[in-house]
Amino acid sequence: MQPILQIRQTPAILNFDADPGQYSIQQPKAEVNMNTQPSELEIHQYVPKLTIDSSAARSAFTGGNFLDMNSRIYSGFQDIYLQGIANRVEQGNRAAAIYEPGNTIADIYGQDWQPIPFPEFRTPASMDNVDIRFDVTPPDINFHKAHTDIQVEVHRPEIQYNRGKLDMYMKQYAAVQYIPPEVDIQS
Repeated sequence: MQPILQIRQTPAILNFDADPGQYSIQQPKAEVNMNTQPSELEIHQYVPKLTIDSSAARSAFTGGNFLDMNSRIYSGFQDIYLQGIANRVEQGNRAAAIYEPGNTIADIYGQDWQPIPFPEFRTPASMDNVDIRFDVTPPDINFHKAHTDIQVEVHRPEIQYNRGKLDMYMKQYAAVQYIPPEVDIQS
């Protein structure tokens, strides 16, 4: 038998103990600021105006103001004066024709005893003497619509990374073992 040299080889064993790293991600909420200006409705309403003009009624009852009343009296005297002149002319014409029947002196001048009425200083009465006017002003309406102002502040995410561990060590070293053959010394 031939001697055999034995070679035993032990491989190296490298051991890794690793824990993975960890991410920590936080993002604060966004801040929202909202300002709203409310809508406005403005209404300006005016008081209706009632105008009553009763000067024509006052003129029919009492004669009105003194200037208008005196003017009517003055023009009334002019009319009475002109009527008196016309009456005297007519009486003169009848007296000139005294020969006609019915034109006696008593008939012509006998009815002249009645008083002459004072001129009318009032205006005629009527249901339209009072003037009523009602003025309505429409309301002013102004509308201002609402306005919203939105401000958003976004925060960036906060990212942290915690490293894991990595341990490397030799669990077994590589080795080579030579085992020589047994030598027989007795021969």
